[in-house]
Amino acid sequence: MKKINFYMFFTIFVLLLLVPLISFTANAANANDYAPVLYFESQETCYPTSVDYFLDNKINGTIDITLNDEGTLIPYYDNTIGNVDNEAIISDYQNKLKNNNPSVYPTVYYHMNTSNGNTLIQYWMFYIFNKGEHNQHEGDWEMVQVVIPVTGQKWVGYSQHYSGQRAEWNLVEKEGNNFKVYVSRGSHANYLRPYSGRLGIASDIVGDNGKVLSPDDYNLIELSSQDWLDFDGLWGEVNSVEDFFTGQAGPQGPKFRTDMSGSTKMWDGVSWGSNLMSAQDFIFKIEWFLYNFVTIIVLISLILLSITFLRIYLRYKKHGLGPRIVSMFYIDGLNAHTIGNILCFVAIIIAIIGLFGTWYTVSADINIDLYPTTGMTDIITLDGINGMQIFMPSLYGPVPIGSIVFPFAFVILIGFVFLVLATIGIHKSGKLALKYIFKGVRLILIIVILLVAIMFIGSLTGVNSQCGEGSDNFMVDLISEISSNPVGGTYTSQDFSTELDGGISFQWGLGSGAVYLIISGIILLVSGILEFFARKEFFKPKTPYKKDKKKIRTTKKIEEKNTEGKSKS
Repeated sequence: MKKINFYMFFTIFVLLLLVPLISFTANAANANDYAPVLYFESQETCYPTSVDYFLDNKINGTIDITLNDEGTLIPYYDNTIGNVDNEAIISDYQNKLKNNNPSVYPTVYYHMNTSNGNTLIQYWMFYIFNKGEHNQHEGDWEMVQVVIPVTGQKWVGYSQHYSGQRAEWNLVEKEGNNFKVYVSRGSHANYLRPYSGRLGIASDIVGDNGKVLSPDDYNLIELSSQDWLDFDGLWGEVNSVEDFFTGQAGPQGPKFRTDMSGSTKMWDGVSWGSNLMSAQDFIFKIEWFLYNFVTIIVLISLILLSITFLRIYLRYKKHGLGPRIVSMFYIDGLNAHTIGNILCFVAIIIAIIGLFGTWYTVSADINIDLYPTTGMTDIITLDGINGMQIFMPSLYGPVPIGSIVFPFAFVILIGFVFLVLATIGIHKSGKLALKYIFKGVRLILIIVILLVAIMFIGSLTGVNSQCGEGSDNFMVDLISEISSNPVGGTYTSQDFSTELDGGISFQWGLGSGAVYLIISGIILLVSGILEFFARKEFFKPKTPYKKDKKKIRTTKKIEEKNTEGKSKS
């Protein structure tokens, strides 16, 4: 019995010793096991390559950054093949790529560590040039990572400009354990879906219609073995302080690159990834809708167009379309229905002018020694053609840094086409009135919805959680002011930065385009009211409508009774 107890306790003791080892073995991972599959957009010109290709063509440089009379000397690598103002770097890279030069063979670097039992695997990609939609610079470092916790589900983090996105493992598209990464054209921001990117201010163009790099298609190299890893400068030329604001300065390397706050290094992957916005399935649905919006609208429009033409044809066969076909063209003399139709044409012209005007603006006047502007400069504009555009004020005028493209004008113009088609064959001004009134209400609603969205912009953007709490944060105060007074207002902050002395003034409000749309909507309402009270019958239908038939029958009965009464008397 004693032997049995001894062996039993000995077995339990050994098992207890083996548990950590078993747990470690179960969680042990190899960089090859999770290496990403990279999808590129068809017009991409640069792919992840070896750092050696860049280092073979670089010279060292430094730039002096002075804040509050304290200078900081920042080192950088300058690619001697070209600069941000020409295509020389991309051309040289492309030529070597076409000739299968080994110096530009696709390369991905990896970094692994274990913290508190969590296994972190980072995959760093170096691109020779960043040619984004709104910024371009020499060199570009991007990263994706997978975190394997002791317990719970694995998750990933994808770098996107100064921030990124995280997602639980079940939301990630994969080939086995190799997770898919969709790389935006030029900027090389990383996305979880091929239709993402439209919601971000960078207007990234993403797709899966170009080159695909599977783990077998690139070299996978460990970062810790690279002697350039400790370089804390910029991987690209920088000529002025303004280059940092306009996105023309090269990025820092893997060990030193930080998020927008500058406080969390991407190298510390678990902390960095935990602070990222989490991917949600409903957000993917919204992104898919925005990515395919024009196609969806075209398809819906074609279906509605077919239905409209069918209704017009049936109306033509049964009742006729009248002498002028389009009821908006019944303009004859100085009367209510004529004035109503003329006002409708005026409203359409004013609305089209409004599509090319600015709907909403936020402007800024910066008064600091390092970065002054000459008067108010637009930093955010919204219109029907370009959607939302975001600018950085500079000494040389506003510099575009991002946009959210949405084809408002396209939708409104299609609406006017359907308005004209809907008036074909209408024989009474009362029915025409409803078309005008509904269209006027829809135009005014566009601006009302815009103002309501601005009222809730603070909660929609999550600015309070990202920028911090308290009145000392000027961005929180600014967005609060705009949300409280969406129609228009001003705001001034004297200490908007702990590092820079000076002040900044803002003003915002509805632009001329929004005013034109509101005026157009009001005119359409007036034209509809005039048509309603005109009670004009434009033409006699070949076959009377049901209501007209009923009215005719009632009139005949009254006439017959009157005739019968007269004959009796």
